[in-house]
Amino acid sequence: MSLNSKGLSKCMSNHLSRRNFVAAGTLAVCSLRSGFSAETSQCQDNLVGETSNGSKQGGQAKDQRGQNADVWRGMSLDGWMGLDGQGVSGGWQAKDGVISLRKTLLRSGHIVTRQEFGDFELGFEWRLAKGGNSGIKYRVRTYGDRTLGCEYQIYDPSGDPNGGAVERKNSTASIYDLYEPNDQVHVRAIGEWNTAKIVVRAGRIEHWLNESKVVEATVGDQEWERRVAGSKFNDVKDFSKNPCGRIMLTDHGSDVAYRNFQFSSFGTEC
Repeated sequence: MSLNSKGLSKCMSNHLSRRNFVAAGTLAVCSLRSGFSAETSQCQDNLVGETSNGSKQGGQAKDQRGQNADVWRGMSLDGWMGLDGQGVSGGWQAKDGVISLRKTLLRSGHIVTRQEFGDFELGFEWRLAKGGNSGIKYRVRTYGDRTLGCEYQIYDPSGDPNGGAVERKNSTASIYDLYEPNDQVHVRAIGEWNTAKIVVRAGRIEHWLNESKVVEATVGDQEWERRVAGSKFNDVKDFSKNPCGRIMLTDHGSDVAYRNFQFSSFGTEC
């Protein structure tokens, strides 16, 4: 995928030296309800989710009730932006605690958090339209003119032109094009909500689906390097080895909805 990432690159560079996350050793926890409304502000100097005064040290939990919490509560899209660094527009919307994308004639585009995150755990529920394709990306950064990251794939093969014969490493709950889910994977019927979780901590990645852990990977180990070499990311130097990055909700031309985000950060300073 090749994307215009000038706006995102500018926003990232403006804040490269900012310390806008919880201090090392802190466990920040949000258990929130999601939904969003559009906002048109440009990439601002004050990123959403900066550490407030009085952050606890030494591994104590900190409930992020400030602007960062609002990103996951879903009362607005203030904490999100397009890849050009501008506010969110198009088919993205928030209503009754649900963040959703409605398919439009022209794609609305991917959206990313204004905040960068280090190690984290993100739980959520998702629902996809029949034949749809979507996903949540993390450790998102720019690589030249491309904006990439690992992806929790969300996909309904009934819309596949090859009759659903999609590679397992591109199926729901996979680390897209890298790691296929195990035999514990179970996707609920179209129209039903699925529960999911992404865990990224100390170089380890886990994908969960409907209460089962279905993918495990270690970034940078021999198996990781082998799989990256056999993927569409084989020309990307140090793919997803960055310790911090944004979280992306993708627009692949399908209706998709998310709710009940639960976000915990593990104190990596970004």
